[in-house]
Amino acid sequence: MSNVTPFPAHGQKAGQTGFDRLELQRIMDLYGRMVSAGHWRDYAIDMGRDAAIFSAFRRSAERPEYRIEKRPALRHRQGMWALIGEAGHVLKRGQELHAVLAPVERKLLKIVD
Repeated sequence: MSNVTPFPAHGQKAGQTGFDRLELQRIMDLYGRMVSAGHWRDYAIDMGRDAAIFSAFRRSAERPEYRIEKRPALRHRQGMWALIGEAGHVLKRGQELHAVLAPVERKLLKIVD
């Protein structure tokens, strides 16, 4: 009866990487604008031990058009954020999420014109 079991920090499993509220809000805001423009239709979120990945799809039966990856282990090297294209190429990498999302934001501006 005297055994005390601690809860995991912030509701996450031990060793799991995830998005915080502001990061997810920024990503979902971009996703919503791309859906409104008719460009994206589905998304998936994968949170694992090494990375948290947000994938955006044109159609749900395809490979993702973009993947936004957060890898905290690369924070001091290349930057923990990466934007990866459909073919698997790293399009942008950096320390700040807004800078990594800039190419997609510019694409959205071209769609609206």
